[in-house]
Amino acid sequence: MLTGRESLIRLIGKRRKFLPDRHRLLSIPTRSSLNLSQRRKIDTEDMIDGAAQSKREMFDGGDEKDETFLEEEKFDSEFVYCPVCANEVSGGKYSINSHLDTCLARGTKRKLTQRTLFQFNFSRDATCTDEAVCVRTDMLQISANYVSMQNISPLAASFGATEQTTSKACCGLCNLMKPHADPCRALAPTISESILQDSADGFVEKHISDDQINDMTEPSLPPLKNGISGFDSVKLMDEVSKAVLETYIVGRRFSSEAEIKSGATIAFLRDPNNDKDLNAIKVVAADSDCSKVLGFLPRQLAQHLSPLMDKFKLIFEGTMTSVPKHSLEVVPIKMMCQLTSCNELEIVDLDTFKFLWENVLHSISLGKKHPPSIAKYQQNFCLVVEEVLRSNPRLFRDDERVFLESFESLSNDSQRLFVRFYTRKGPWFRMSNILYPEISDTQRAVKELLEAGYVCNFDSENETNDNDLKEVLNVLTVLELREILNKLVKKSNVGARKKDIVAALLSAYKNGLCQPIQNLVHERTGTCFRISFIAESLIWRVQRLFFLNGEQDLSAFLLVDLGMVKYPEYRCIISDQVFSNQSEFLAYEEALEIAQIMDQSLDERNSEVVLQCIEISESHLSSSSTRTTQPLILDTVPAFLKCFSASWVYSKVVLLGISFLEHERRYNDAIPLLRQLLTSFTCDGRRGYWTLRLSIDLEHVGSLDESLSVAEDGLLDPWVRAGSRVALQRRVLRLGKPPRRWKTPSYAQFVRKKITEVHILGRPLSSKMGMKSRFYGEDGAQCGVEELALQYYAGEGGGWQGVHRETGIWLTIFGLLMWDIIFTDVPNVFRNRFQIAPLDLETDSFYAVRKILIESHLQSIHDGMAETILIMSWESHLGTACRGVNWDKHSLSELRAAVACIGGPCLASICRLLAQDYRSWSSGMPDLLLWRFHGDYKGEAKLVEVKGPRDRLSEQQRAWLLVLMDCGFGAEVCKVNPPSG
Repeated sequence: MLTGRESLIRLIGKRRKFLPDRHRLLSIPTRSSLNLSQRRKIDTEDMIDGAAQSKREMFDGGDEKDETFLEEEKFDSEFVYCPVCANEVSGGKYSINSHLDTCLARGTKRKLTQRTLFQFNFSRDATCTDEAVCVRTDMLQISANYVSMQNISPLAASFGATEQTTSKACCGLCNLMKPHADPCRALAPTISESILQDSADGFVEKHISDDQINDMTEPSLPPLKNGISGFDSVKLMDEVSKAVLETYIVGRRFSSEAEIKSGATIAFLRDPNNDKDLNAIKVVAADSDCSKVLGFLPRQLAQHLSPLMDKFKLIFEGTMTSVPKHSLEVVPIKMMCQLTSCNELEIVDLDTFKFLWENVLHSISLGKKHPPSIAKYQQNFCLVVEEVLRSNPRLFRDDERVFLESFESLSNDSQRLFVRFYTRKGPWFRMSNILYPEISDTQRAVKELLEAGYVCNFDSENETNDNDLKEVLNVLTVLELREILNKLVKKSNVGARKKDIVAALLSAYKNGLCQPIQNLVHERTGTCFRISFIAESLIWRVQRLFFLNGEQDLSAFLLVDLGMVKYPEYRCIISDQVFSNQSEFLAYEEALEIAQIMDQSLDERNSEVVLQCIEISESHLSSSSTRTTQPLILDTVPAFLKCFSASWVYSKVVLLGISFLEHERRYNDAIPLLRQLLTSFTCDGRRGYWTLRLSIDLEHVGSLDESLSVAEDGLLDPWVRAGSRVALQRRVLRLGKPPRRWKTPSYAQFVRKKITEVHILGRPLSSKMGMKSRFYGEDGAQCGVEELALQYYAGEGGGWQGVHRETGIWLTIFGLLMWDIIFTDVPNVFRNRFQIAPLDLETDSFYAVRKILIESHLQSIHDGMAETILIMSWESHLGTACRGVNWDKHSLSELRAAVACIGGPCLASICRLLAQDYRSWSSGMPDLLLWRFHGDYKGEAKLVEVKGPRDRLSEQQRAWLLVLMDCGFGAEVCKVNPPSG
């Protein structure tokens, strides 16, 4: 894969279904002086209006094509189906391999069932009017030991934390507390207080949302109060006994009894072994000996009610108040508490009981305002749109805002149908196939969506462009397609595959059989609909603003709902907007379109469009630099927000273009692009790689003196670091020999430092060029060079234990040791509740903002507290997602052994390096981490980079080995060679 391709894929995320400005972007003349290719002419005569222009996915080229392009076109004329994403791919070997690499890197996979996809829930909560509001993401896990507080790590104690830090606040789409006023005042002091004090001249901790999107948790609870309450326990119990709780039976699809009757008596039993929720409370028929399960209480209510039933032995009974029309809809019920002699409260438990009961009443109140529904996805969608419009009103035009706000005025059926359309693959849907149990009147819903402009239909009366016709044809079955083809072509030798029949029909359409094809298609499909382009474009924008990346979508809530992902606890303190105005965001959106066109063109091996995207991106970078005398990305913008600019996206496209040109050996074209990047971005961690490539490309074209000068100047740049710096130093030493340079640089001794090498013999199984070397291990089984080296070190190599984890184990150790640092309170680095790291982790500001905190923590690690911190972090956060932490690959025993043998000083040095520059040092670490104990408590560790017969060290690996040796770490290279002769 080309350098920069994987990064661009992550930036784009899930590809958009259509690019509204594709043709406009590719047809606008650029000011680029590169002239990489002759711009193709776009035939716009067939485009009826702007909407049709946006819909076209392909454009016609000129009459003349060079021979290379014709050969590529002939080579890729056959198509195959990708086994990963099931899309068609051009049949050339290069195209297939490239597509598979891209598809796997993108994480493309077949969709989950639609029924499962819509079970995630997040519901609106009460608003909070405080000027500074902190919100929470994870609740106290209420169980039988609900009131026992978690232990606080030594690090948290050093921050000034108290027992009340058990539950941290999080983002604006998390839970706002009610009825308790000013919930953030109840939180213990943390590092954010010092940050806020430093910014006291006008900084305000803003609330992010006036509404709650409740995914799996109830509105946040206040911390328990210390001391004995003076509240009268008799009065409290009397209140509980007289209370009538109006709620619902949910989860009917999991029930064992389908029949329900209005007025029937029901009972409530705890279900602590429930796989989905340990606090689950099931509803059973009172006259069935608890054998007929009717459903469950809402999760939010059960979270607070279950400890009352477990700890205080409360017993509830109830009745059904009505029967819903749909068998799976929620059932309204009333429940009452039946007090017994066991319910007498001890004075020490009174505060706990009151605390739980108040939150039960709060949950009941919320349930009345926003009752659960079978169409949870409808409410989810509405609240996402509402949140984005509330927090980013300046990023939408008035007409766009009116259009999005009009969604709430649609009927429930229309809203549900639109969300169903949006989350399905589509793009076209046959009316005859639209059938959802929660939508009572599909015809009326479709009509309302048409009138509101949210969907459009396939009309046989008007002219249809090729792309729309192709998409509609794919809706038909093979039998239906064959019938149409037989009517148009008397004798046809088209194969039985669907794509062949579609291609034949499209060819007939282009040959003048337009109207008959449209009529025949319409007769068989009936009415067809798709989401309108304006609706699809605006909803894409909403989703991008909600998650701030292209890799996450609404399925993130599903993963949380299924318990597959648990996000860490943190507070969102937002004072700066990501996009300051609409034009800034539209430029960013346009740049993302260019990036997607670039990515798709590489898949299609369309070199002409690839070069066009490079020219467009370079033109934007150069014109932006011309308009201002300051650097392209202003220093006033926080480093971690720079990646949300159009120029950042264009730099990604240009970098990928440079790799493309270098692959084509067009070094003279790559050189000005590298110079443009270095000119445009003066403070960027990527400058090291750009400078190195510029020096290498200059050497390729024979400019050795200039190549040497570029390398020497690069070493004076503070942004050139890690492997790139070592590579430039080695280039200077190689190119700077007399007579070019007479003086030896001061770093020569460091770069030429001898790295210990160990040579072992291995019996090769395969050693073909371009393939990973395979050997027979000591037990005769096949293995790679790393496993063979582990066997050697475990035996005659010195009795070492170890793992082959490369950088993974180090990032896991760093994440666990620095967990409280990573998720401490810093403004603007946490923007939503679905982050696994702060936005500034890969920037210099991560260390700078937290320097005092980090150095204090590293001192504890240096002094031997690493294993204790590791154990506490593991036990407190097991299974929680965090950047770099892999819970599945590394066991606690392995990590403890490694930490104990590495020692505090070395661990502190490595953690400091990662904290100061995570981006530069988070890759390239040695393959093997080895350790061995001397007695019960003392041990030593060693890092080994393993190389096969034809492998050599990368510059990043060399940089790591040199740094580790300077830290006093045992590091060496193990070379596996086949027997001579």
